[in-house]
Amino acid sequence: MSHSPRREFLKHASLLGSMAGLMSLSGAPSFASSSLPVVEESLVPQADAAPKYKIKFAVCGMSHDHIYGMIGAVIHGGGEMVAAWGGEEDKLASFTKRFPNVKIVKTQDEIIEDPSIQLVLSSQIASARAPIGVRVMRHGKDYLADKPGITTLEQLAEVRKTIAETKRIYGIMYSERLEVKAAVYAGELVKQGAIGKVIQTINIAPHQIVQGHGDAGGGSGGRPEWFWNPEQYGGILCDIGSHQVDQFLFYTGCTEAEVVASQIANVRHPKRPKFQDFGDMMLRGNKGFGYVRLDWFTPDGLGTWGDGRLFLLGTDGYIEIRKYANVAVSKQGNNLFIVDNKQARYIDCNNMPLPFGAQLVSDIVNRTHTAQDQAQCLLAAELVIKAQRAAKFVTIEE
Repeated sequence: MSHSPRREFLKHASLLGSMAGLMSLSGAPSFASSSLPVVEESLVPQADAAPKYKIKFAVCGMSHDHIYGMIGAVIHGGGEMVAAWGGEEDKLASFTKRFPNVKIVKTQDEIIEDPSIQLVLSSQIASARAPIGVRVMRHGKDYLADKPGITTLEQLAEVRKTIAETKRIYGIMYSERLEVKAAVYAGELVKQGAIGKVIQTINIAPHQIVQGHGDAGGGSGGRPEWFWNPEQYGGILCDIGSHQVDQFLFYTGCTEAEVVASQIANVRHPKRPKFQDFGDMMLRGNKGFGYVRLDWFTPDGLGTWGDGRLFLLGTDGYIEIRKYANVAVSKQGNNLFIVDNKQARYIDCNNMPLPFGAQLVSDIVNRTHTAQDQAQCLLAAELVIKAQRAAKFVTIEE
C-alpha cells in the first residue's frame, strides 16, 4: 500500500471509530447481548396412565396415511381395532402388513352396520369423508375423520343436521395441534395465562410433496391421482389449511370468525393445472386475528416434510413453536420458545403426553366433548371451505 492511500484508510478508520463512540455515548441502540436470562428446560417425563375406558373401533377408508396416526391415538386411548375396509389395493396391502390380525371386510356396510363397533375412523379420499361420517352417525356410531373432514358447505350442513338429530360425535383429526407435543403444551401455557390474552396466531405451514426428491416438473411424484384434484382433496386452503384454522380458533378462543382475504396459486406445477401449491388467508374473529401461509415447496435440505411454525402473540408475551425441526440447530421437533416480561425460555416438549386418544374414548363412553369442542371443530371446517371458495387465483411472472 502506498503512503497516500494508507493515510486515507487510517483517516476513514479513525472517523468510523469516533462515530461509533459518539453513538455509544448518545445512547444509540447497541447490538450487545441482553442481560436478561435465557433459560433452557425440558418437560419432566410422565408415565402413561392406563386407559380408563375401552371401546371397539374400525377403519372405513385409508386413502391417506394419516390413518396410522389416528389409529395409534385411539389405541393408546383404550380402543381396540376390530375391522377395516380400504378402497385401494396398494393401501390395503400396506395396512394388512402392519396390522395382520385385523379383520378385513369387503364393503363399507359391514363396518357401518356392525352394532358392536362404537367408533369409525376414515382417511378416505377427502371429498368422501363427510358422506361416510353421516352414514356412520345415522347407524348410532361416533366418527373421526382425517382432515379435511368436510369439503363443501352442503356437506357441512348435512353433518350439522345429522349431529343435531343423532347426538353423535363428528371429530376431525387436526393432528398439527392434537398430535404435536409442543402445540399441546402451548395450549397449557395459554390456559395458565403465561403470555396474557392471545390476540393473534401466525401459522407458517410448508409441506413437501415427496420427501427426498423434488417435484419441480409437476409430475405425479408418488402421490395418488386424487391428490392433484381440488374437487377431491378440497383445495390447499381447505385441506392443509384446516390444521391452521383449528389452531387459530383454539388458541385465541374465538367462537365467531370470518375470512378477511384469501388467495391461491399454482406456481410450479404446470403439468397439474388444477393443483394449488401456494395459498394464504387472513382471519378475524371475535377474540383475535389470524394469518395462515401454506405451500408445497419444502426443499430436500430440510430433512423432513415441512418446517411448521406457529407464533402466538399475547398481550404479555409471545410463543413460537418450531414443530418438526429447529433449522440448522437440531433435527429434533417439539421446540417451544416463550418470552414474557421476566425472561426468554426454550422448552423441549418431547416429554409432553398426548391426551387426545384417551379423551376421545372417554367422550364416546360418557357422551362428553373433552377431546374436541364440536362447534369449534366444525367452525374450522366452515372457515376453510369459505376461504377456498372465495380465494382469488393468482398468477405471478416467472
